[in-house]
Parts: sequence; C-alpha cells; structure tokens
Amino acid sequence: MPSKVKVAAIQTCPVAFDLVASLDKYEKLVSEVLQKDRADLVVLPEASLSAYPRFLSFQIGTRTDDNREWFSRYVKSSVKVPLDAVGKEWLNDQPIYSEEHDFYGFQKLCLISKKQGIYLSIGVVERSLVGSTLWCTNLLFSPRGVLLSKHRKLQPTAAERIVWSQGDATNTAADGGVEDNLPVVQTKIGKIGGLICWENYMPLARYQLYRKGVEIYTAPTADSRPTNLPSVQHIAQEGRCFVISVNQYHAPSDFPADYPPSLALTPSEKEQNKAWSRGGSSIVGPLGQVLVGPLWDQEGVITAELDLDSLHGAKLDFDVAEHYSRHDLLLGLLNLPAAASVEEAS
Repeated sequence: MPSKVKVAAIQTCPVAFDLVASLDKYEKLVSEVLQKDRADLVVLPEASLSAYPRFLSFQIGTRTDDNREWFSRYVKSSVKVPLDAVGKEWLNDQPIYSEEHDFYGFQKLCLISKKQGIYLSIGVVERSLVGSTLWCTNLLFSPRGVLLSKHRKLQPTAAERIVWSQGDATNTAADGGVEDNLPVVQTKIGKIGGLICWENYMPLARYQLYRKGVEIYTAPTADSRPTNLPSVQHIAQEGRCFVISVNQYHAPSDFPADYPPSLALTPSEKEQNKAWSRGGSSIVGPLGQVLVGPLWDQEGVITAELDLDSLHGAKLDFDVAEHYSRHDLLLGLLNLPAAASVEEAS
C-alpha cells in the first residue's frame, strides 16, 4: 500500500432530475480532472444523482398533485443498485445497458471508475428494486469498476424524511445474508469509510468507523454553512484520520425551469441566479489541519496528497478506539438509564 495517496473532491452538481445528463456530465468532468491532476480517489457530493431535493414543499397531512408529480420525477431519475452488487465483477458478464434499463445508472458508474482506473466515491439517491422507496446512499467503486461498499444514510434530517427512508444497521445481500451498512473497506490506498451530511453529528455512528480503523473518511454533505468546516476538523482530530468533505455548488439554473422554487423567483432573482448551495468543500488532516479549502461560491476541484504514514504519529497522544477509548469503563454506560444518576446536593 502506498504511503502517499492523491485525492480529489469535485464540488459540482447534477443536471437535476435528469439521470442520463448528470452521468454524462460527471463522466466528462472526472476525465478532465484526471487529465490535469492524477488522483487515486475521486469524491463527489451527497445526492449527486440526481438531485438534492432542496425546497420541495411536501407537507404533513396533505399532498398535492404537484407534489406527486415532482416525487415521480425524482424516483424516475434515481439509481437502482443490484442486490448482488457489492464485491461482484459486474462488468465482466453484463451487456452494456441502454439508458432505459433499470441498472443503467449503476453500470455507468462502474464504467467510469474502471475506465479512469480510480476509486470513486459518489452520493446517489437510491431507489428500491420494487416500488418507489428512496434512500440517500453513498457508493464506493474500485479501479476495476467493482462496487466495494454501499452506505444508506441512517437518519435523514428534518424534511428529508418525507422523501428519503432510513438506513438500517445492515443491508440484505443477494444470498439472503447481510452487508454492513457502516462499512470501512481495506483498499490498496488505505481503509475508506464515511458518513453522509448530519450523520457526522452522530457520535456512535462515527465511533463505529473509528473502531474499524478508518483512515480516509469521506463526508459528502448538503450543508453549506460555515460551521461544517470546524465539524470536519473535529472529526479528523477525533478519529485521527483524513476527512474529505465535499458539497454541491448549485443555483436555480441547475434545476428544471418549472421546479417549484424557481417559479417563485422574481425576474431579478432569476437574472442573479443566486446560489442555493454555496459549497464549502474541504480536505482536513488527522490533527485538524485544513489541507485545502473551503471552496466557496463556484464549481471546482480541490486536491491533496495524503501521507497515510503520518497517521501513526497522529495517534501518539490520542487513539480513539484503542488506548483512549476506555472500553472497560464506558461501553457498559450505554446500558444505563438516560436520566441523571447523581442528584445535585441541596
């Protein structure tokens, strides 16, 4: 395994609600990025296929025909992942699918990673194989075009829950077994795992990755607030790992002209095309140092060389899942009542 790994985070957005056009955009963009600056791992944002559902106004207790039409468009532009996808040489025995095929989007991602010879991490809106249930999912592909891991967001945030279902601890495999839904994969460039957006505020989810030895932690997000950077700096220091946080940069013009919020824009607002998501992508080292970024207010690419050998030294004074874990004291506390156990003296 090389000690130096080159990574690229692409701050971009899809052609919203258009799976085929989005895949064509990413294929061209990844190729252009690698021609300029070779990378071992390329990371794309949360919900890169086919859109982050910003401003869709589904309401509790009522649904309109317009709501149902937009959800239908969202489902049709989502990605189906085969049940036996993880770890399988999917391209060897499969025909090149047409755009209308259920697994066209998945196969296209396999082809992009294999053609460019890269590890590819990308956020997708995943569709159930039967029905119309959606998950916010992150996929990791190998340079051979093999899906190495699939992670479904455990807890969609706020109104995301209306359109995205919750992930579970495990996913069902084709043989009836289970696959880890919080995977950390040992690859030729290090141990790769990650969480999506506000999952990164879930201490126990983070700790599962730390216990599995994550070295390169991907943190795709839709959060473009300035507070995202100190959060990923904390994660890098806590886990003594490298963190790649990548967000979309998108504006009204990236969405269909009849998209609900764009209908409410004034002519002046349409002309200004003010960003709905400003980006803020960054790459952070294991002591919390910002290696590059944050990148604001534009589509673009940030790159960094990660020295995995430095992770040992970073754990001299803090190794979160080992000598600093105090499992002997703290794991048992998970079973204690949530109420305060000590009464304040009167």
